[in-house]
Amino acid sequence: MGLTAALTTPLNPAPPPAQADDSATTLTVAVAQSVDSLSPFLAVRLVSTSIHRLMYDYLTNYDAKDNTAIPGFATAWEPSPDKLTWTYTIRDDSQWSDGKQATAADAAWTFQTMMDDEGAATANGSFVSNFKKVSAPSPDKLVVELKKPQATMAALDVPILPQHIWEGIDDFTKFNNDKKFPIVGNGPFILTDYKVDSFVKLKANKDFWRGAPAFDELVFRYYKDQDAAVAALRKGEVSFVSGQPALTPAQAKSLKQADNIAVNEGPGRRFFALAVNPGARTKDGEEFGDGHPALLDQNVRHALFHAVDRETIVDKVFQGHAVEGAGYIPPRFSDYFWEPSPQQKIAYDPKRAATLLDKAGYRVDGQGKRVGEDGKPLDLRILCHATDPNDKAIGKYLQEWWGELGIGLKVDCRDDVSKPWYDGEYDLAFDGWSVNPDPDFVLSIHTCDALPTKAKSSAATDNFICDTRYDELYRQQLAEYDPAKRADLVKRMESRLYDLGYMNVMAYPNAVEAYRTDHIKSITTMPEDAGNIYGQDGYWSWWSAVPATTDGGGQDGKSGSSGDSGNTGLVVGLTAVAALVAVGGALFALRRRTTREDRE
Repeated sequence: MGLTAALTTPLNPAPPPAQADDSATTLTVAVAQSVDSLSPFLAVRLVSTSIHRLMYDYLTNYDAKDNTAIPGFATAWEPSPDKLTWTYTIRDDSQWSDGKQATAADAAWTFQTMMDDEGAATANGSFVSNFKKVSAPSPDKLVVELKKPQATMAALDVPILPQHIWEGIDDFTKFNNDKKFPIVGNGPFILTDYKVDSFVKLKANKDFWRGAPAFDELVFRYYKDQDAAVAALRKGEVSFVSGQPALTPAQAKSLKQADNIAVNEGPGRRFFALAVNPGARTKDGEEFGDGHPALLDQNVRHALFHAVDRETIVDKVFQGHAVEGAGYIPPRFSDYFWEPSPQQKIAYDPKRAATLLDKAGYRVDGQGKRVGEDGKPLDLRILCHATDPNDKAIGKYLQEWWGELGIGLKVDCRDDVSKPWYDGEYDLAFDGWSVNPDPDFVLSIHTCDALPTKAKSSAATDNFICDTRYDELYRQQLAEYDPAKRADLVKRMESRLYDLGYMNVMAYPNAVEAYRTDHIKSITTMPEDAGNIYGQDGYWSWWSAVPATTDGGGQDGKSGSSGDSGNTGLVVGLTAVAALVAVGGALFALRRRTTREDRE
């Protein structure tokens, strides 16, 4: 790890030196996930929400060093004595890219629209469900009145939108923000072009209040095939690749031997899980979908999970580039990390699994198949992401393990799993989320309030979980300002999710990614001492990235494919990768151990 004087801290910004016109630089990022929407009101996938962090400012940001809240669109925030009224001071040096001043009125309009319009609340409605009133008494003052205390007021992960651009939209559920370019924003980059399942192009915002990015252009290029993305990195057609959601062990190993390529690995902010369809339903109780009725029995769900060998998954699939899963929050967020007691743990125990299936009424017939009382075999389906090799590999293990119990399993791999997921037409699914430093969002997607209003429509819910005890714990943690007490409530929520058996966290994958050192001289990880580059809780990586230069002084960060289409001083550089991997490995050695900001 090293310090680079060319980079400045988030709280003490300074723009990089101006570049000559003939030295314009482009940073091209290969991604394995397609954009679901460019509207912050609708987007839930990691690639989309990561792009929104570049396009729009948020009230606050997270320090890359320790995840604490730091100024963003707001320079300060303060609660009333009863903590029911929060006043934010809005900065006066933020402009929309069309030249208009960005003010508190834009923030008030964004939040009020989410409060009033169900469509606008699709992705981030949980953040404002407790809001009573929002107002902007002056251009630099935003006032939020709450129904009851809310602990997330310095962690409202909601992009602030320009009112004068968005207020004329009639139906937010149908507006994807992808027709008129450039798109007006006030973040470090301005989105200039987009093609579905192909690319997203952004240019540096030279007027960004924190300082302009060093790269002139940023391109996210979609690759359906992960090996093709790695090949493009080798050829210099892209500058960075992270995979879906990480490089495979084989890819990482081969890239470590390649010239001009650095591999970064650190503790991930994601979990990798099995999600069980608990019976799709709307908020008013209308049932839909075709989830297998056997999965409504907790004994069956626990039986399936007792037949999952997490140690084998970590050792054979991730080949050590992950740690064994349990709770809903990855160990990277130590305050909220939870593990079950030995008595509570659903450990790998095929005999116990068989006993639970017998108890549930699914016995083995003469052909070795589990059959119910109606004589029908217990055959299940699992949704699999066709672009994720981990899904496919683990699917084969599940077929073997569950097959030994007499359960049939069809691994249904699709390029886009969204439709059957929203339609409730699945039995199980491979699930993965990126967790924010404040875990409220990923906790909210399992509340009854997150269920869809209409059958087979998009909603905030992850997989239709609705449990009154969990909901009560959620309300308690949201209103608890004492950090230790809130952490205890969050852990109780994780325990409840674990016992219900609708979510089975198998692993916490490391962030494994690579970039070209002849394109990128240095770039910030989060956390700084051993963390990820792609999919950060902020924009530090792409905002801080410094182009590599040739001996002749020309910029060398030009990617062939792009034409078609806190404190951030601590960075990963040419000599830092080995140290970074060593630090990450040491952290994992101590604890044997990738929505929905995103649904993977």
